Parts: sequence; structure tokens; C-alpha cells
Amino acid sequence: MHLGISSYSFPWAVDAGNKSHSNKNTALKLLRYATKHAVKYVQFGDNLPLHLLSIQDQKKIKQTADQAGIKLEVGTRGLTLKHIQEYISIAAFFQSPFLRVVIDDTGYHPSEREVLRIIKKTLPLLKEKNIILAIENHDRFSSLSLQKIILATDPELVGICLDTANSIGAGEGINEVLNILSPYTINLHIKDISIKRVSHKMGFTVEGTAAGEGMLNIPYIIKKIEQTGRCKTATLEVWSNPLSTASSTIIKEKKLVEKSIHYLKKYLS
Repeated sequence: MHLGISSYSFPWAVDAGNKSHSNKNTALKLLRYATKHAVKYVQFGDNLPLHLLSIQDQKKIKQTADQAGIKLEVGTRGLTLKHIQEYISIAAFFQSPFLRVVIDDTGYHPSEREVLRIIKKTLPLLKEKNIILAIENHDRFSSLSLQKIILATDPELVGICLDTANSIGAGEGINEVLNILSPYTINLHIKDISIKRVSHKMGFTVEGTAAGEGMLNIPYIIKKIEQTGRCKTATLEVWSNPLSTASSTIIKEKKLVEKSIHYLKKYLS
């Protein structure tokens, strides 16, 4: 597998950049960072929405990536038929082999039945554009539910973007997620975490760490996913608790990313 970075490697900086500047310049800055650190894969998530860019800005981003030898991956959230059809075309334009999607969005939480209906309607377009729909395990849906969705649609065109932390929200640990979803995984999101009991002993806190400094056995996870042969990229994502100022938070986030890249290059191309 190859190492990639994402707009979710820098969620605080991307949010600040989009508010103060523009999506296009934030995307170009991410490409420059990848080039500086010899990372050849960059994923744009829903915090950097590509559909809001002009055609000219999309072309500029694609041209810059091509010149730097960077391959792009496209992501979004909100599995509505119209939105996903639009993003399949965007993924095709950026030559992304898959479209990573979080099913839910603000005020939108479709049932499993509705998810199946929408995906089945997108299958012809996925096949036409040669794009795989990579559903991210994201809180609400269990691994078994996601497996059911894949098997009920088309496992050749529908797979998983496996996030190493998100399924805590569905009451599942990483080993359970791996055992069920690794055969369908198209893209791996490496997000290391620590889970600690609070001082009064009645509850836990979950916090992000630099890769290799948390509780995840990252070498094992990579080896497990690589066994299937379907997953070509492992994308770094970082959770970091905010500090007292935006600037100090962004500095902290950058340090976590740099530590993570250094660690992950031991195990990834």
C-alpha cells in the first residue's frame, strides 16, 4: 500500500483556510505539502468540497497534481442520489479510482433500505465511469450492516473505506471491524487514538494521537488489509484536541502529521 494524506490530515487548518481564503488555495496548499514530504497520494474529503469549485479551479488543481506526480482521491458525504451522481463524475474527472462517501449528513440519516435503493440506482454510472463507491464506516452503521449493503448491491463496484477509529461510535473495536470489512476495503484511513478512563472512573475519553503513539497496532492493521490485495492506499487522518488559540492548534496539528508521516513511511510505500 501507498501512503496518502488528506484534507482530514489537517482538519483544523483546512477549516481555517477555507474560511479565510478559498477551497482552491487550500487544496493547492495540501498538494504542495504532499510534494514537500514525498507523498504521492492526496485525498480531498467533505471538509474541502470539490463540487463548490469552478471548472477552472478544478482544472488548476488537477493540472498541479499531474505536474507533481500526485494521484488524487475524491471523497464526500451525504448519500443522496443526485449528490452521489454528481460526485461520481467529479471523481472521474480527477481520475480517482474510488469515491469515498460518508452516508450521513447534517439532518440526513437514511435507513439501510434507502441506502440500498440509492446505491442500486448508481451502479450503472459507477460501471460507466469505472469508479468504486467506497463507503466509510462512520458511527451509525455496524460492520455487519455495511457488509450486507455491499453484498446486496455489487461487491465489484461497492466497497469500504475502512477508518480505524470511527466504528467506536457504533460500539465496535478495530479487530471486529477488520474481521468483517477487510475483504471489501478499497482505502484505509489510519487514525491513531488513545482511550483513557476519566479521573472519576465513570467513563472514558477518546483522543487522537500521532500515528504510532496511540493504542492501534498499525503494522498489524496494514498487514491484514494488504492480504486482500484490493486496497492500494492508506490515508493519514489526525484528530487533535483544540488548544487555546487557532494558531497554536494548527501548529500542534502539523507536528502530529509530520510525526505520523515519519512513522508510517516505515510500513508504507
